Formats: sequence, C-alpha cells, structure tokens
Amino acid sequence: MNNKRKTVLITGASSGIGRETALKLAKLDYKVFAGVRKKIDKDELEKLNKNITGVYLDVTNPGGIEKAFWFIIKKTDKIDVLINNAGIVNASPIEYISIKSLKEQFDVNTFGAIAVAQKFLPFLKGGKIINISSMAATGVFPFISPYCASKRALDILFNSLLIENKDNIKVVSVKPASIKTPIWNKSINKAKKQFESLNISAKDKYKTELKIMEESALENNIKGLDPNKVVNTIIKIIQTDNPKPTYNVGYKSSLVQLFSILPLWLINKIIKIKLKKSN
Repeated sequence: MNNKRKTVLITGASSGIGRETALKLAKLDYKVFAGVRKKIDKDELEKLNKNITGVYLDVTNPGGIEKAFWFIIKKTDKIDVLINNAGIVNASPIEYISIKSLKEQFDVNTFGAIAVAQKFLPFLKGGKIINISSMAATGVFPFISPYCASKRALDILFNSLLIENKDNIKVVSVKPASIKTPIWNKSINKAKKQFESLNISAKDKYKTELKIMEESALENNIKGLDPNKVVNTIIKIIQTDNPKPTYNVGYKSSLVQLFSILPLWLINKIIKIKLKKSN
C-alpha cells in the first residue's frame, strides 16, 4: 500500500499509542486527522508536524462526532484508515462496580468506536479499520473485567463488520500486552476513588486486591510494552494489502491467547490460586 498522501483518522490521539501513531505516520507523509478533546493537545500535535490536523472528537458525544465528520470531509474525500484507539480502563470488583461506571466503559471502548466507524463508513470504501483491542479481550483478568468485556465486545462486533460489509473494508484487531501508557495510572486513580466511596466492610473485603491492582498498574508503567512496538504493528497493517484479522503484540499477549483456550474451570482455578498467593 503506497503511503503517499494516504489519509488516516485516529481517535484518542492526545497520548500513548494514539499520539505516537499520529507522529510516526505524519513523519511518513501520511495525512493524519488526530482526534483529541483538548485544545492544548490539538495545538501541540499540529506544531510537531504539518501533516497532522487536530480534530475535536469525543467518541461518546454524537454531536461531537457529527461536527468532526463535517470538519474532516471538508478537507478530504476519502479516509484510507480509521484507527479506533480511544479507550479507558475501569477497574473494580463486579460486586461493587457502579452501573454508571460499567456503562462508561462500554460507551468509550465499544459504542464510541462503532459510532465513529458507522459515521465514516461511506468514506472508507476499500480502506481499513484498525481497532486497538487488548490481550484482556480474552477475559481472563479479574477486577478489570469491565475493560475485558468491552474489548471482547469490540472484537466481536467489528469482526461481524468485516464479514458483513460489501465495500471491501478490511477490519483488524490489534491486541497488545500491557503497555507503558497513562491509561493505567488513570484507571487506578478512578478505582481508588470508587473504593473510598464504599462502606467499611466492603473496603476490608477487597483492600488486598486494590493493592494488587495498584502494584500491577505501577509495574505496567515501568515494565510495560514500548508503545512503538504497537505503532510499528499498526504501520505494518496499513502497508499490507491483505492483513490478518488479528495481531498479538508482545509475547505476553500470545501467551494469554494460548492460556485462554484452556477449559474455563481450569483457567478459573489457576487464577484463584494465583490470587491466594498474592494475598
């Protein structure tokens, strides 16, 4: 796929994978529309490379998606690649997670991606949709199950789009291992706030697990996968005429994929043993 003046739209481009992807593609002379929510992020990205155009895009706001759509199609008549990267992690024991928090998880990670894709599909004929999923889509991680479920749903719905669409649109799921990205610090801060709102007995029940989640988030920031490994995979997919429907990034992602095909009773037993050892 010739990258000369190809046009890419990226959601969640203010930090992490989205930001690094926007910058790398711009350096390769792609025309990049970078979805952000804050003016400071828009201005910074546009200053860094003339091939980047910042776009105000909150994937949970239908009106915002509509405005972004009209802004973009006034500047181009074709989107070659849509990268659904915007995402959050809401971590909590299911026993105490608020329905509001659960809905927020799906609004950003799943419904928002679908809403953006649906809006731009007429301009994506023959192009690609690349979803930044996660190894968590296997569903084997307790206490971040809202995140796992949202990514699993994302994969299932977009795989159906791959099968169903009649416009030769390729759909690809990228499943990285844990990455060095601000998303983990944000998630643990949200989990702490929710934890503090619980009653004393609830706090006592899951205080060890909260500590484990916090330690895991800190470890991801130190030992997590370099975002550039994901970016390089994304570029490979863009430049491949017939990419695979799924790409695992990082050996942990591949290991988790293999682990997930074990019988569910055995997966649950192993995870429970691991949690007991952590307590």
